Amino acid sequence: MATILVIDDDVTFSLLIERFLVRYDHEVTVRHSLKEASTVLDGAFDIIFLDLRLPDGDGISFLDVIKEQTPGTPVVIMTNYAEVASAVNAMKKGAFDYISKPFQQEAVLNVIENATKDTSNAENEVVPKKKLSSTTERKEVSGEMVFGISNASKKLAEYISLVAPTDMSVLITGKSGTGKEVVAKSIHLQSSRKGYPFIAVDCGAIPKEIASSEFFGHVKGSFTGAVTDKKGHFEEANGGTIFLDEVGNLSYENQIQLLRALQERKIKPVGSSKEIDVDIRVLAATNENLLKAVELGEFREDLYHRLNEFSVKVPSLIDRMEDLMIFAEHFLAIANKKLGKQVIGFDKDAIACLQKYNWPGNLRELQNVIKRSVLLTTGDYITESVLPSEVCEVSETHDTTVFNTLSTKDNEKALIIAALEKTNNNKTLAAKLLNVSRKTLYNKLKTYGLDS
Repeated sequence: MATILVIDDDVTFSLLIERFLVRYDHEVTVRHSLKEASTVLDGAFDIIFLDLRLPDGDGISFLDVIKEQTPGTPVVIMTNYAEVASAVNAMKKGAFDYISKPFQQEAVLNVIENATKDTSNAENEVVPKKKLSSTTERKEVSGEMVFGISNASKKLAEYISLVAPTDMSVLITGKSGTGKEVVAKSIHLQSSRKGYPFIAVDCGAIPKEIASSEFFGHVKGSFTGAVTDKKGHFEEANGGTIFLDEVGNLSYENQIQLLRALQERKIKPVGSSKEIDVDIRVLAATNENLLKAVELGEFREDLYHRLNEFSVKVPSLIDRMEDLMIFAEHFLAIANKKLGKQVIGFDKDAIACLQKYNWPGNLRELQNVIKRSVLLTTGDYITESVLPSEVCEVSETHDTTVFNTLSTKDNEKALIIAALEKTNNNKTLAAKLLNVSRKTLYNKLKTYGLDS
């Protein structure tokens, strides 16, 4: 087994090569820029795979940094541009080897074997290897949150890490299917209450007549059907976190009861005269505009402010398409485990379909699509043929008629600016509109001084 660092800004390629290497029991860490890679060079790696062209610099120049910080570590240059001159230059700079993309599996395994054999014989190889976990979220299949690399995902992760250690109430907003409960669980797991219960309550599924019993419990004989004592959700969450999903669906009467419990941190089961102290943290979620509901008199303003000590907005999937294949690979692992399958990944046509679709159902829809596709897949890879027709037959999310392939320098800059404006500065989508690769777009941005 080798510890391997892969430095490549192509998320899809990174996931594919990581998945391939993990199958052969290698431990893989992925970074998508030179800036990110420079923060982990103090870790001891057996081999580094370095892309020749990256958004914040070129791989050959970065060789000097690697040689200075980790002398003796073999570096293999990767590139889509199989130029002899680049290969020779990389070798002169000290690269161990050079491979072109798409990679040949046998060639990659051979270069790893040769590189590790070379370093194991080196006289100065005395530093023990330090294990590092993959930054593309290669985790055991669980409910743990997967963070992406897009700006929207990074901001979400930053907000979660800031508020999680506190005891503040958090209002989590976002469209249906974006993963609001997963965000709530992540906040709980990063808090001091992580060893205590996390109780999720679907407020929209509770009839208002029995909401008091569901939240606060009841004693035997308190109403028809109360044949035993029952603990409510608040008491079950004591010491931990209660998550109120779709809190905007609560009736006005139930909102009053909830507000009182949150203010006093005391509850009284239905039919009981005894109050119970509860120590809980409250997280709430909604896909509605609660402020508008407050203005319309449908939601209590005091309860809104009690729940909204801090707010976190979960972005839609279309707003973080750079993360699409990270989530797809995560859901693939989950589906494989649940269905007893061993699907390796996605072929190029399937990836193209997934990236064109606008995902109105967000992560929930993506997970359902991947699970269905895994069930239908009989080979190693998910193909276009097993994807739902609505995913593959959809028209482009954005109108591409104006954005033809970049051709003349006279209109290139204007087209790039227009594409960035149309996609809200999403470079992945802008590249698709312009019908160029992300790397070509990055190079053009640098040429025209638009990369700041």
